[in-house]
Amino acid sequence: MRHIMAKSLAPTDSIRDYMAAQEKKSLLRFLTCGSVDDGKSTLIGRLLSDTKQIFEDQLAALEKDSRKHGTTGDDIDFALLVDGLEAEREQGITIDVAYRFFATPKRKFIVADTPGHEQYTRNMATGASTADLAIVLIDARQGVLRQTRRHSIIASLLGIRHIVLAVNKIDLVGFDKAVFDRIVADYAEFARELGFMSVAPIPMSARFGDNVTSRSERTPWYSGPSLIEHLETVSVDETAVELPFRFPVQYVNRPNLDFRGFAGTVASGTVSQGEEVVVAKSGKASRVKRIVAQGGDLERAVAGQAITLVLEDEVEVSRGNLLVSPAARPQVADQFAANIVWFDEQALLPGRSYVLRTETDQVSATVTDLKYRVNVNDFAHQAAKSLDTNEVGVCNLSTRAPIAFDPFAENRTTGAFILIDRITNATVGAGMILHTLRRAENIHWQSLDVGKRGRSDLKNQRPAVFWFTGLSGSGKSTIANLFEKKLFASGRHTYILDGDNVRHGLNRDLGFTDADRVENIRRVAEVAKLMADAGLIVIVSFISPFSAERRMARELMAEGEFVEVFVDTPFEECARRDPKGLYARALSGEIKNFTGVDSPYEAPQNPEIHLKTLGRSPQEMAEALEHWLTERDIAEEQYGNGGGI
Repeated sequence: MRHIMAKSLAPTDSIRDYMAAQEKKSLLRFLTCGSVDDGKSTLIGRLLSDTKQIFEDQLAALEKDSRKHGTTGDDIDFALLVDGLEAEREQGITIDVAYRFFATPKRKFIVADTPGHEQYTRNMATGASTADLAIVLIDARQGVLRQTRRHSIIASLLGIRHIVLAVNKIDLVGFDKAVFDRIVADYAEFARELGFMSVAPIPMSARFGDNVTSRSERTPWYSGPSLIEHLETVSVDETAVELPFRFPVQYVNRPNLDFRGFAGTVASGTVSQGEEVVVAKSGKASRVKRIVAQGGDLERAVAGQAITLVLEDEVEVSRGNLLVSPAARPQVADQFAANIVWFDEQALLPGRSYVLRTETDQVSATVTDLKYRVNVNDFAHQAAKSLDTNEVGVCNLSTRAPIAFDPFAENRTTGAFILIDRITNATVGAGMILHTLRRAENIHWQSLDVGKRGRSDLKNQRPAVFWFTGLSGSGKSTIANLFEKKLFASGRHTYILDGDNVRHGLNRDLGFTDADRVENIRRVAEVAKLMADAGLIVIVSFISPFSAERRMARELMAEGEFVEVFVDTPFEECARRDPKGLYARALSGEIKNFTGVDSPYEAPQNPEIHLKTLGRSPQEMAEALEHWLTERDIAEEQYGNGGGI
């Protein structure tokens, strides 16, 4: 069967009329999702073909590719239209998100074909983030599967409120109505708590076109619309134009002294010349003097337009802030609850610091509490200490500085964020903000008259945090103890925080899982910060195996205050020493999660002080540390830079 888009050349006026008609059509963004091999790519290929969106040369290439890579015998394999990667064609699966545009006389569409394999769930979340509707495909032979449930939950979390339940491959079960009814009932039972506004079940065969663009005679028991009929008529949620005005500032444009504008794209709502706007974070108000666009000044701008706003007053606005409607201001807070979909192979760990990035803002953030994990099979809430790859959970987050946002349910643009690993710079999770935490609104910094400088001057020393890290048995505690004795003898004010000692009190409730290790270091870093604020020289002796937590501790301290000391003793030597008998027990399997055996140790890459212990005595290394500190203090007195040597 050949479907060829062929349009004869029209006069210029006819082309303009055609383009104008296209612009007036509404746009529906939707995605296909579900388990692997449910026919998502085939369905999109069939839609493109039956709506005459394929050119003759494309069809010829498709026929050729079908003979080479196809899985439908002598028939055209429509899945190859969107499975463009060679790996996708060889394996017969979708890996990346493929976007396609097509149109009918009634509506325009942008469809995202998302992967079904579990390891590509992050790509499915990407496709769902901008969609208005999701087509959840189910193989009629398989029924509702685990990945079907996971994709439905993610679609719900990402704000999709309209679902088409496409029971595909109905031809392979003999167009049996009982099979269709059973699957619809199973899905309805599962999805009743997901908050979908509409779920439209349609029996179909994407391969042969049954109920795709026209109703099939082979399903006389089905009286509903075909898929394309439903897509053309479904009424989606309110458009971005109808939401309150939100303008994320992406760039402050100041080419000369006479012009100062704020560039960005209107995320939602509208704005007009002379209209009052408010800076979200500061609450400062002004009026719009000019709306500058590429073609000249505008009287009004709407959601989706890239513009530069010039205000009447010199208010402070920087990148990451929002200009908003004074009648409907967003929330500004540094603590909030959010749904999180986790992507990374390394688990999400409460207490670990990540980079949180919104539409324009970027700030350090920590998951302070993992409230629960969502079971993708029955939507149950399960207690958990971490989130693994593709898992979904509800978390409390704390950011280093307040951010401006709306709850995701109210505005998908300003209520979404991603989490980025501070070490690898990889995107590790996607989040949807639920609400602020009440304590975020009533906890403020108390102004104190006595500060760190005064406390330090009284002690005649510069505060510092010497952070000793290394394997168990490397000699950290021994060297740290000797180092403190030398500092104490020279009249300096010090305190040691030792890993074993702290676990008898402050951290006695923590175990040795990765999540507990992260929380262990977070608490100690906060205590060390308070001690440094008191003007002390703090000596911290912890294994602290993860580089992310050591970096978090460093960022808590003032510039130049954190001194990382890597006590570098090979694993074999530590195991030979085994002062507490722990290595023998760990190697025999009696102790689990032991650093260096079955839990990793991430050695520092660029420590301020690198102590290679083999062939050197603890006394010698303690003297080297004292010499380093003395030289640093001399350099500070001479140059006032506080730098090391």
